[in-house]
Amino acid sequence: MSLTKKLGAEFIGTFWLVLGGCGSAVLAAAFPDVGIGLLGVSLAFGLTVLTMAFAIGHISGCHLNPAVSFGLWSCGRFSTAELGPYIAAQVAGGIFGAAILFVIASGQVGFDASAGFASNGYGEHSPGGYSMISALVTEVVMTFMFLIIILGATDKRAPQGFAPIAIGFGLTLIHLISIPVTNTSVNPARSTGVAIFQGDWAISQLWLFWLAPIAGAIIAGVVYKWFETEE
Repeated sequence: MSLTKKLGAEFIGTFWLVLGGCGSAVLAAAFPDVGIGLLGVSLAFGLTVLTMAFAIGHISGCHLNPAVSFGLWSCGRFSTAELGPYIAAQVAGGIFGAAILFVIASGQVGFDASAGFASNGYGEHSPGGYSMISALVTEVVMTFMFLIIILGATDKRAPQGFAPIAIGFGLTLIHLISIPVTNTSVNPARSTGVAIFQGDWAISQLWLFWLAPIAGAIIAGVVYKWFETEE
């Protein structure tokens, strides 16, 4: 598969993740009388990954996330040469997804992206008022576990054909745990897309949602590589 086709798949997949996941939070989470709430938003994020894993996993590997690319790279499953292009495609897809969501949401009277726009934050911008340290630990640990799930489910020794289900439900569980703390990132591309349209505090706090997920993913890659070594 050519690199161009892989990057196109990553762009579309990350677009869908942001539109589907963040869109559920912005448009449907608190909709009058039939809002989907935290459970619905968590499931939406998981479903975006599950559906795209089946749709484009055979094209690009369905990373949809710079942290995932770094984790696979640190485990020796992804080439250094493709790391930069993949991340660029993911961030571009995330921004495009956020842009489409912004256009849709702007059609409602009174909409204000600066109010949050499903952005990730800590301190006063954490949904539950959690500190920067809480946010940092949460994002490192949740991304670590996400990569352990991904690496384990896609291991050639694992049952074949079920990886998208494990990964999708893994991301759902991660959101159920951590939405109250950071609004759940574990994905710098997802955080970047909506932060650009929030335009204020989300941009100033964005560093954490790059640093922590990538750190957690790299640690997971190193740990899983140890599991793969023959004794």
